Amino acid sequence: MVSSDVTVQNSVGLHARPATFFIQRANEFKSSIWVEKDERRVNAKSLLGVLSLGIVKGTTIKLVADGSDEEEAVKTLVELIESNFSE
Repeated sequence: MVSSDVTVQNSVGLHARPATFFIQRANEFKSSIWVEKDERRVNAKSLLGVLSLGIVKGTTIKLVADGSDEEEAVKTLVELIESNFSE
């Protein structure tokens, strides 16, 4: 199991278009991936789950992956968030 904390810095947070990009990227991996915020954990491959966390600009979240490509999954998703979803 691999995890990493990352702060969302794009202007709208993890909503609508950025959340869709995030979920599409998460679905490219075989590993189980979760997003954690304030003691809540949701499936990173679920749009409703990710949107339900209400992640806004400046929020620090934890990405957790478990599976055969867990390290690559966390690294790729952290890079996507840190790139501000190419805004």
